[in-house]
Amino acid sequence: MPKKQRDGKFKMKTHKATSKRFKMTGSGTIMRTKIGKGHLRRRTPDRTKMMFEEMIPVKTRQIKKTVRRLAPYMDKNS
Repeated sequence: MPKKQRDGKFKMKTHKATSKRFKMTGSGTIMRTKIGKGHLRRRTPDRTKMMFEEMIPVKTRQIKKTVRRLAPYMDKNS
């Protein structure tokens, strides 16, 4: 059975690293994680490690534009 012919439309691929690093809130604000939480945190105080857990909003308009372009299907609460 031959494949069904498409009518010229295509789906954009989501940049997976972007979708893992950024989240969108219910109001549409893009949130990002803090840097420095990957490794080498053994001697870091517990208070500092707890501060790494919170996410902060993206402020720069250019970064917001880039994130929306790289993750076009990132919707609210995903």
